[in-house]
Parts: sequence; structure tokens; C-alpha cells
Amino acid sequence: MTSLEIRVDPAAMGFDPARLERITPHFDAYVEDRRLAGWLATVARGGELVWSAKGGYRDREKALEVTDDTIWRIYSMTKPITSIAVMMLYEEGRFDLNDDVGQWIEALKEPRVWAGGTAAKPLTVPAIEPVRVHHLLSQMSGLTYGFHYAHPTDEIYRTKGYDFGFAPGVDLLQAVHDWCSSPLVFQPGSGWNYSVSVDVLGRLIEIWSGQSFESFLQDRVLGPLAMTDTDWYCPEEKWERLAMLYVPHGGDSFPYEELAKQATHAPRIHGGGGGLVSSARDYQRFMTMLLRGGELDGVRLVSNRTLELMTRNHLPNDADLEEFATDSFSETSYAGIGFGLGFSVVIDSVKNQSLTTEGTFAWGGAASTAFWVDPEEDLTVGFYTQLLPSGTYPIRRELQQLVYQSLVD
Repeated sequence: MTSLEIRVDPAAMGFDPARLERITPHFDAYVEDRRLAGWLATVARGGELVWSAKGGYRDREKALEVTDDTIWRIYSMTKPITSIAVMMLYEEGRFDLNDDVGQWIEALKEPRVWAGGTAAKPLTVPAIEPVRVHHLLSQMSGLTYGFHYAHPTDEIYRTKGYDFGFAPGVDLLQAVHDWCSSPLVFQPGSGWNYSVSVDVLGRLIEIWSGQSFESFLQDRVLGPLAMTDTDWYCPEEKWERLAMLYVPHGGDSFPYEELAKQATHAPRIHGGGGGLVSSARDYQRFMTMLLRGGELDGVRLVSNRTLELMTRNHLPNDADLEEFATDSFSETSYAGIGFGLGFSVVIDSVKNQSLTTEGTFAWGGAASTAFWVDPEEDLTVGFYTQLLPSGTYPIRRELQQLVYQSLVD
């Protein structure tokens, strides 16, 4: 089933239906002035879909409207799925969160940290402590992304072929070596930098499980959750449902056909940090599993205790990202936001200047998709569109305003 069927009365679940309807015209205005081609949003409480709406086009140039079963590139919303897979293996005793990653990744046996110089001639010093598994999950490893354009190590990644994507002709093993043999941006655990850390975790899943990463994810996560439209690419029989990818220019948006086509064929590398396509119905199932403490429809992926650990703030001294993060792109705001094992976490709603409840955990994707799970309010929210990059408009904060103002219980 790919439809988004609402079986409950929003008023009975604590929502003012008229206030919920403020969401639709707000995002339809994005479509009318062409900032977005189309959009879809879901709001659920207690695991029950309370409200859903959509507007505009999955492919504006072909006049194909957004439908409930539209397939979206979720990019970094892959990361929480990979993080859950990692913690499933943690629960089987395959590793300890404090383990030195160098025992499995050769290039991290004696990591080097940036100390000066240039990208062409870097000066480095030995890492004071190892890169540990929890550093990868919490983005405190010192790894980076080539597309940041914020640090000389980013440039080193780009010279090796890693900008927005993987270098030509490499496999995951080689990519991990290329990243991990580059200087770390900072001493492990001493900062926060959005990075390829979760792609490295995909390789560790292969080592710990003895399976390919893509097989493990299908067998242990996507299959058991019946996420039937979530895959590494959109097969030909579903191409009609795949949304076009857009980029902004001068307040307008235009199709990015070359990059969009990458989602129509199997990738050479299955990246744990950003490789999946999915539907709103599928990701709703993933969010509901998270809301219910790791279980859905009798299938338990992780213990509720494990999920509680993952969704606490792991930044030292309970810092927020404003204090602790490097100056680079991220999929979240920084003030009042901490980070756990695979998720951002709201730790101070006042500092964040939002209605979002403390303890809410979330993430987003490069094409402006986003989700959050609010355990206190028993709430899950998803938003789907295809505009790259995600920081173009403050869509997520606007959606937070509109969702929370509609709660009146």
C-alpha cells in the first residue's frame, strides 16, 4: 500500500483541523511563485496519520502532479536508517561504542590531524585519541565532506574526486581509504563536522555482519519494516512516480536532469550517508518505528533503551551545535540543538526560538526533505520536496511553526 490513508479525527488527537489547514496555502505559495515544483507533508500522532496534504508537481515540466506514492530522493535521511542498522549490530555485541575504528579500517590505525599548511602540502600531527565508533555516529570523527568548501581538508577530498558524491571508478572500500587517509579536520571528539562518517559506518556494517551493506539494510531494516518503495534507485517500472530534482536560480527553480537521472539506475557505491529513494508512506513507517521505541507491527529493530541513548545529546558538556560545530553546512539549525547517535536533538527550545519540544529528534536531506519525531507530544512529521540544496528556504522551521500552532490539547 502506497496511499496515505487517514483513519482518525484530527480533533480527537488534539489538533485544531482549521489550524492544520494553514499548512497547505503556505506551501502552495512556494509552488505558485515557482520556488518549489511540488511538496507533500504528513503529520501523525500516536503512530496514526492525522493529516496529510500535497501540492504542485512531482515533474512540473511534464505536468505530473505530486501523488501520495511519489518517490523522492531522501539523500541524508538515509543516515538515520544506517545508524539504526549500526545499533542493531551493537545490540548483538559486534562492537563497543568506545572501540577504536582503526582495528577495522587500516587508514585509521594511526590517524593524522590537520595542523596547518595547504591542501597541497598539509602539516599534520598524530591524533591524541582514536576515532571511536561513537565519533562516527555523532559526527565528531574529524572527517568531512568535499562539498563544504570550508576547510583545506575539504579541498583534499575534492582533489581525490569527492565533491557531491563519490570519485569515479572507486568502490566503498577505496572511498573509505581515501577519506580516512586524509587529515582529520580536528582531534576526534573535539568538534562536530557534518561528514562522510555514516558512509564509513556502512563499510563497518559489512565487516561486522559479513554481508554487503545494501543486503544487510534490505534484509534487516527495509524488508522487516515493509518499506517497499525504499531502495538505492528507482526501478524502471516506478519511473513514472519518481519526482524531478530542482535547483534554485533567481527565486525560480529549474530541473537538474543530469543529477536526477542518477536515481534511475543502480549505484556503483551504496552510501550509508545518502543513497536512498523513498516514499512518504515508507518513511512514515520508519518514523513510527522510532516513535514506538524501536518496534513496529510486531517487528523490533532495536531496544527502546538503545533508541533512548541514540536520541540524547552526545556533545561534550551538553553543548549545542552553535558552541561545538565547525563552520560548515549541516541539515539542522545550530542554536539549542544537540546531536546524538544519528539524529539532531532539541535541547533548548528557547535558544532555538521554536515551538519544537525539547527531546525532539530529527534530520533532513539535501533536496529539502525533512522529518522529526517528538516523543513528548507523540508526534511525527515528514516533509517531501526536491529542491537542492536544502538550506535554500527555511522550510523546516516554517513547518514546525505551522504544526505546533495546530496542537491545542
